[in-house]
Amino acid sequence: MTAGPEVVAVASPPFPSVGLGHDRRGSWIPTWGMIATRFMELRKRRGLMIALVLVNIGLPVVFLTIRLLAHAFAPKSYGPAGGYDVFNALVAGVLFVFGFIVAATLGCTAGSVDLAEGMFRHLVVTGRSRLALYLARIPAGLAIVVPLVAIGFTIVCAVCVFAAPTQINYQGANVPAGLSVSGLEHWAANHPDDVICNFPSNGPIATNVSCGGPGGGPGGGPGGGIVKEPSGSVAPSQPTPAMIRAEVVQIAQQDYSDYAKVFLYPSNSLMIRTGLWIELEAIVGFIVGLGLGSLLGQRTVAVILMIVLEIVLTPILSRANIPHLIDVQRSVVGLAVAHLEPSGLGFVFGGGGGPGAGPGTSRLVPESRTVAIVVIVSWLVGWTALGAWRMMKRDA
Repeated sequence: MTAGPEVVAVASPPFPSVGLGHDRRGSWIPTWGMIATRFMELRKRRGLMIALVLVNIGLPVVFLTIRLLAHAFAPKSYGPAGGYDVFNALVAGVLFVFGFIVAATLGCTAGSVDLAEGMFRHLVVTGRSRLALYLARIPAGLAIVVPLVAIGFTIVCAVCVFAAPTQINYQGANVPAGLSVSGLEHWAANHPDDVICNFPSNGPIATNVSCGGPGGGPGGGPGGGIVKEPSGSVAPSQPTPAMIRAEVVQIAQQDYSDYAKVFLYPSNSLMIRTGLWIELEAIVGFIVGLGLGSLLGQRTVAVILMIVLEIVLTPILSRANIPHLIDVQRSVVGLAVAHLEPSGLGFVFGGGGGPGAGPGTSRLVPESRTVAIVVIVSWLVGWTALGAWRMMKRDA
């Protein structure tokens, strides 16, 4: 009987040696899989997503819908839903502030959710770098914040352009848009009451004109309204048409540069620059909120602090001139972002100015663009470093 070939069992290594040199779990650079996981974790928080959509998209939609319906049913009582003024009010008064709050809320959640839900220990035992775990939250959160802000801003732009009025409201008077100097002079000559009673003038009024009020409108009935009288001389009770025409033409010439800065609806370049500016505010809010949430380890307190910063502290510190603390005020990130605001918008935080306002009309604390950029970069880098440091030092 012949013996078969002897079989020798060779034990294979438990892990292939080929992959040992490619294990990058300790790398500080987050992988695509880590970013996608963080994105899915945030997106599945339905309550948070609904709140973000309602605040960032729902508020402008409700406001614009009410204006559209009101104008459709009562056009003589309610003005058009769109236009330059509506765009300016929504951007400076709503999107700028609420975009920051939306982004900060998501950032505070992303920075504290793992610790609050007891998942931080399980992430650490995988061997992944804690720095990579933190940095993965930045692109994941921005992938949610940036589209939300863009959708809300796009809705505002669309309504303000397609539902814009046919005439601009300049100093309380309805004036055709885009007139040349001679065109504005010709319009003023045909509407002397509107010009004298509403347009600002740099010199004394050479005629006395009734400007509305009880008992009369512009140029109204006897004894009605406010009468603009010449200063330093006695004007005739019945000014001649030639005197009135010369007066309104002179006023139109003085105000043309200011009138030319007011538009029916925002230009394409202004909308693009404004959109980038709003996104910058949202990015700052998210990254600062992410760092603060990671530093505190909880979401509620971090969100409250971010709201107080944006709604209470920033408006006060942006306008109040506090002696010996002016440099501290300039270090506030909200003021720095406000100083990067595109020209042509009304100033945020009630800083004065408005559509067509010339330079030097802002009541915000003065700050150069270079300093503003340095402040923004410092906040982004500083809060990212603080949040990452706290995650790396936290006990699992």
